[in-house]
Amino acid sequence: MESKEIISVLENLTASLANLHRILHLDEKRKILEEKEKLSLAPDFWNDTERAKKISKEIDLLKTDITAYQNLAKNLEDNKALFELIQELQDEKELKNLENNLNILKEEFSRLEFKTKMSSPNDKLNAIVSIHAGAGGTESCDWADMLLRLYTRWAQNHNFKVSVTDYLAGEEAGVKNVTLFIEGPYAYGMMKSENGVHRLVRISPFDANARRHTSFASLDVLPDIEDEINIEVLDSDIEVTTCRSGGAGGQNVNKVETAVRILHKPTGIVVACQVERSQLQNKQRALKMLKAKLYEMELDKKRSEMEKHYSEKGDIAWGHQIRSYVFMPYQLVKDLRSGFETSDIQGVMDGNIDGFIEAYLNFKAGK
Repeated sequence: MESKEIISVLENLTASLANLHRILHLDEKRKILEEKEKLSLAPDFWNDTERAKKISKEIDLLKTDITAYQNLAKNLEDNKALFELIQELQDEKELKNLENNLNILKEEFSRLEFKTKMSSPNDKLNAIVSIHAGAGGTESCDWADMLLRLYTRWAQNHNFKVSVTDYLAGEEAGVKNVTLFIEGPYAYGMMKSENGVHRLVRISPFDANARRHTSFASLDVLPDIEDEINIEVLDSDIEVTTCRSGGAGGQNVNKVETAVRILHKPTGIVVACQVERSQLQNKQRALKMLKAKLYEMELDKKRSEMEKHYSEKGDIAWGHQIRSYVFMPYQLVKDLRSGFETSDIQGVMDGNIDGFIEAYLNFKAGK
């Protein structure tokens, strides 16, 4: 990279930094952070636990944006200073290091700019993700299990906490239904791109004749909104049943009825949780999931977005998919909404789906 190119890159990054400062409303966020930190230092701050948790969460989110911007600004200034030194010393080795630094810095800028596309109030929240096997029997149960691994890997790559709250194994292999909580800043904003039916084409490992099979599984992605919006659930509207938790290990497994299943009678929605150690904790988490689903249904009525309607979402089968994963006769993963595609099947199945997420957000922003 010649000096003129480096100067151009540095100028572009400087302009991007100024644009990020404006888009992120950093001056306003700094003032809000200062006010909330003052509140957190009050002696009676933790007297109201729910309020304290909410404020602490808001402080963490504000710090995340401010720190990310400050790190970019510092790195940019450091690289500007390094470039000036290189020009004085005419050091070719350091010039190569600077090129590598600038490539990394451009990626960091892209990640923060990508984050600014998530402007919905719910985008910053945790995500509740349910995976359901569809048409295809054992094949689809195995496909649902593969998706569970994919999204677990993706969450771990982003340092998000993942916990499975409900799990129903397939009869022969895989999983019929599984629900997981993905906890971290903007988890829902990123995961909402995955809501819909996912189609797999591959040579079946369960077919002795090694024929090609098509399998389907769907994802329901909801924001964890309980702390943000009050959704009232009447005791008379729910039917709570308990059973012994399934799974391997643990003193309570198959001994104590800790697993909880809740039926919301007015809508027919069913949620379940068995991951916690006590029945009370499982009930609290199940109610959280129920409230998230009820909130999403209310939003669906207001938005009238047909692809998100629970009642009109369509079968988990051909004609309703949002993305296709083709393992054979060629290798390709293609999103049918944004048009983004890649032949890196292994990378995708290991959780490398940020390209699909970014393409979806750009697609939605351009509609």
